[in-house]
Amino acid sequence: MALTAIDPVPALAVIDLQKGIVATRNDSRTAAAVKQAICLTAEFRRHGLPVVLVNVTGRAPGRTEAKRPWSNAEPPSGWADLIDELDVRPTDHLITKRRRSAFHDTGLDTLLRDLGVTQIVLAGLSTSAGVESTARSACDHGYHVVLATDAMSDPDADAHRHSTERVFPKLGETATAAEITDMIGATR
Repeated sequence: MALTAIDPVPALAVIDLQKGIVATRNDSRTAAAVKQAICLTAEFRRHGLPVVLVNVTGRAPGRTEAKRPWSNAEPPSGWADLIDELDVRPTDHLITKRRRSAFHDTGLDTLLRDLGVTQIVLAGLSTSAGVESTARSACDHGYHVVLATDAMSDPDADAHRHSTERVFPKLGETATAAEITDMIGATR
């Protein structure tokens, strides 16, 4: 479903734009998504709207066939640091997650409710993992979910397409970063 409205208090959540993940993805899709996520971040800040920057430092302990991007039990130093281009500000809200969803055991729901947020705009990496898991949780928590489809990327193009075309329309509304920023500008 296309974006129909911006709530009075929307928040932007940027998922996993951290040095260790971005550095492993030197493709044009990721570069374009990072650029759009940065534009969204700047626009939310410009309008005094909440910006939540999420990084990941762990994953569920269950066994999977998927390998970690590093060989040791722990990620390399600086792996979870947010990319410099996000230009973290004192007004930003920082959330560190240890699972795929930014809502799982992080206090994100409490933070958003305390801020009066009813709508969450999602951007980041990876579309089919961190972004989709967070979108599912946001929907389950009753937020109006908006997915900035050009401000997210996945190392698997088919997984990205499946999330954006099949899953996200069931969880909320989809839009480009420009459509979101235009609607924010028109309502502020």
